[in-house]
Amino acid sequence: MRRLSAMALALGLASCGGSPPPVVYKPLDYSYLPPITLRVATVNVQNEYVPDPGAATLIGQDPEPPATALLDVAGQRLIASGTPGTANFTVENASIEQVGGNIVGTLTARLDVKSADGRKNGFTEASVSHSQTAPDSDATPADWQAALYGMTKQLMDSMNVQLQYQIQRNLADWVVYTPNAGAAPLGAGSGAIQAAPLPSTAVIPGGVPNAPVTGAPLPLGSGTLGTLPVAPPAAAQ
Repeated sequence: MRRLSAMALALGLASCGGSPPPVVYKPLDYSYLPPITLRVATVNVQNEYVPDPGAATLIGQDPEPPATALLDVAGQRLIASGTPGTANFTVENASIEQVGGNIVGTLTARLDVKSADGRKNGFTEASVSHSQTAPDSDATPADWQAALYGMTKQLMDSMNVQLQYQIQRNLADWVVYTPNAGAAPLGAGSGAIQAAPLPSTAVIPGGVPNAPVTGAPLPLGSGTLGTLPVAPPAAAQ
């Protein structure tokens, strides 16, 4: 009897020791980035993306679905100044799909702005994509969770930069700029990207060139959106 009890205890301990605790993924949070204040009274945020069955299966395993992350960041960064008018932020695409041996993610969002009397309006669109090797065929659900969370993190890090760029490029008249005083210069020890008015051409981090900006750029020193800290590398939290 004692021998059986000892064996049962040993098996129980082995069972407990062989199962690592599940990884807890925290929601992605970009509230540390400077807000983008728009000359409107209301900012509406909505999701119009409906995944196909294949994308829905992958997104269902993602601890942080891309559409959820994009809606959250819009709520954190797009701020109304109180000036009469309306801004509508729409998630048009927030997909993750398996293509061959890769998983491919795409985010596309549109921002429409309109004055209270409807006479003045504008819009811009931001889109980013990312591809990475899919987990092996014998990967565990935990492996897939880590890969999908990392994919969403990569997409959102890129989207935060791209969205700010497109707003400054196409909706400059709708942005409330704050004084430059106290803004960290480029290369400062804080490791920040200065969100200064854009030059006539720009390259988004990651090496993707953008078409020349039409029209005269904002004069240097006219204002800034603040500093955009460099996001940390993707990692399970």
